Amino acid sequence: MHDNRVAVVAKAGDRVADLSTPRPIIDEDRLAANILRVQSYMDEHGLNFRPHIKTHKIPALAAAQVAAGAKGINCQKVTEAEVFAEAGFEDILITFNIIGAAKLERLGALNDRISGLKVVADSDVTVNGLSAHFSGRKPLTVLVECDTGGARCGVQTPEQAASLGKRVAAADGLTFGGILTYPKPQSADAVEAFIQATLKQLTAEGIACPIVSNGGTPSLFQAHLVKSATEHRAGTYIYNDRQMVRMGHCTQADCAMHVVATVVSRPNSDRAVIDAGSKALTSDLQGFADFGLVVGYPEAKITSLSEEHGVIDLSACSGQRPQIGEKLFIIPNHTCVVSNLFDTMVFHRNGIVTRVEDVAARGLVW
Repeated sequence: MHDNRVAVVAKAGDRVADLSTPRPIIDEDRLAANILRVQSYMDEHGLNFRPHIKTHKIPALAAAQVAAGAKGINCQKVTEAEVFAEAGFEDILITFNIIGAAKLERLGALNDRISGLKVVADSDVTVNGLSAHFSGRKPLTVLVECDTGGARCGVQTPEQAASLGKRVAAADGLTFGGILTYPKPQSADAVEAFIQATLKQLTAEGIACPIVSNGGTPSLFQAHLVKSATEHRAGTYIYNDRQMVRMGHCTQADCAMHVVATVVSRPNSDRAVIDAGSKALTSDLQGFADFGLVVGYPEAKITSLSEEHGVIDLSACSGQRPQIGEKLFIIPNHTCVVSNLFDTMVFHRNGIVTRVEDVAARGLVW
């Protein structure tokens, strides 16, 4: 039985213009510039930097981030972390509440394999589960996750953060590693106030807080304003995407990822249909009214996605409009999800393929 997944996607020296579509591509020069830009900023301000690998899921790119100066990596799930541990990474932070026997068993095996595993918790339930599993084993380092305004996971007050930190510090099998937050963008003052209040209470309890981990690409260049943070985490910056452009974090010229798609139909003068649907571009709107930015046709709007088709409204376009067979380069709304939709990622320089990397942690979401 033939497995189409083993077909050669591309090889070094091929032209991007000749690739079968839909296909995400990564500009090597923009990629390298993004890594350098952010690491230089972190170095300038004396912050440890911990890249989040969920954006790319590729060990070779994590290795480039660490070679530039990053201090460890951030994963989102246990199975992601396993892939990067297998690739030789030791300092791994998993920023997710890990619940249930199956996940804890895998987490325990991972902790036995590497020297610098860390996880988060924001409730007694999570801490109790971790403690029960790791009691009598190699201790697991746990950070308390704090909600400083991002309204996702996290304890709600500095009092709760200090209380849970005390609980972790006293728990069998666990080591208190510090506190962590993923705040809403542009909220450095609120984040700093929450952290300072938490540190004050931990100090009063005689509990050291080695790590204060702040996060997010949207707030990346305000990281230095959170004076009490010891490290910053960010992922999207390595590729950048349309939402990062809108937030002012970067320009279109900093977007390393494009999804190449082919126009397969022009049913009328105002409509084009491409071969990239929700399985290639993702259905994430990220606050936009459409599903990506078509380079060279700024007035074109990708108005709907089905699984395999993307419909583009051309009614606002002046001048030439894309024709059947034309390849379009699209900046996706959310690059991280695109990475999880493909088995391989094609890299290029000036339109010539340089390498193809397996998306090694693709689909590893538990």
